[in-house]
Amino acid sequence: MTQQTSQEWSGQGRRRVAITGIGCVTPLGTGVDGLWQGLRAERSVVRAASHFDASIFRSQCAAEVDGFDAEAYLDAKRVRRLDRFGQFSVVSAKLALADASLSLEHENRERIGAMMGTALGGVAYAEAQAAQFMRGGLRDVDATLALCVFGGSSSCNIAIEFGVSGPNSTNAMSCASGSMAIGEAFRQIRDGYADVMIAGGAEAPLATLCFGAFALIRAMSSRNDDPSRASRPFDKDRDGFVMGEGAAVLILEEWTHATARGARIYAELAGYGTTNDAHHMTAPLPGGAQAARCMRNALHDANVLPSHVDYVNAHGSSTPLNDPTETTAIHSVFGEHARAIPISSTKGYYGHALGASGAFEAAISALTLHRGWIPPTLNLDSPDAACDLDYVPHTGRALQPNVVLSNSFGFGGINAALVFKRAH
Repeated sequence: MTQQTSQEWSGQGRRRVAITGIGCVTPLGTGVDGLWQGLRAERSVVRAASHFDASIFRSQCAAEVDGFDAEAYLDAKRVRRLDRFGQFSVVSAKLALADASLSLEHENRERIGAMMGTALGGVAYAEAQAAQFMRGGLRDVDATLALCVFGGSSSCNIAIEFGVSGPNSTNAMSCASGSMAIGEAFRQIRDGYADVMIAGGAEAPLATLCFGAFALIRAMSSRNDDPSRASRPFDKDRDGFVMGEGAAVLILEEWTHATARGARIYAELAGYGTTNDAHHMTAPLPGGAQAARCMRNALHDANVLPSHVDYVNAHGSSTPLNDPTETTAIHSVFGEHARAIPISSTKGYYGHALGASGAFEAAISALTLHRGWIPPTLNLDSPDAACDLDYVPHTGRALQPNVVLSNSFGFGGINAALVFKRAH
């Protein structure tokens, strides 16, 4: 593949896609400025879990969104009809539309859609309601329960909130779901089915049983005495991921639609790839062949050669198996160029928000292109010998990349990759 010239690759004549708005509710901060300031602080926000009792578990730290008040963004009646997952989704979408300065009153709302991703959706809320049921019976259960645990509640509530009736879906493809939602939304615009898409990922899993299910399979870090250093991608002493929460939403627009209204463009979303390991529910395929194929597919879709990539935002989950497998896959895709590319995992900052992580990282990738700074991999004190690339330890770098690749890999062997280009 590296022998081909970019002119030989497919993709001529398709509609271009601009990223014009970013909205987020994250442990680092809310909104574009909150997220960016959190990144520039170069400090982990992981700590001992406080939103629920984790003391019974081997793993006891989390990355929580503090001080979130949905009523600061939505009316009280609407807030009561949404669980935390739904609130994160709708508020992030509202922030993204505001950031894009996109007035829907002047748009054809049939040409605007919503696509979201999540691993667990409203399961944490269902857990709380199950406890209510056990205490007081059905009359104590919230009447909104069925609607909150509905898998499509994220994108459907966004569509209802803003009256958009274009393509709509919420996928549940684990830790790749946010990236997949953005990738599928990209295709809707590129192929002419929509002009604007509201796309991203949301997750609110920080409840006793949801958290405990991952503790049970020993997937999470037990560095409870030093929480801020628990998420340590690519480090030889990593011992699992740290669970987080939040949401991030991007406004994707057909390029001429964005330029015609004078929109500020963060980046161009240029390519998307997805594959499946078909190997194991929790372990990546040894050697990373399907992860590598996913990256190649995304680059091919973007009409970009591997040698053109200037930065990789890695999945980098801080788990024993994922990090070296991703490293191997990057070597396979980029060959000798792999050693010249700065690569970082931002999960050292905010842990792993499951289905929202890919959306966090898509937002970060777009901001990296727009603002010319690469965030570091925090807590990378002693790199694993099997993770032998430039993982930008501790301190970010001023760099103006032209092309960024973002990876997301999830349970079930789901792989997704997005390619972003600097806006020209």
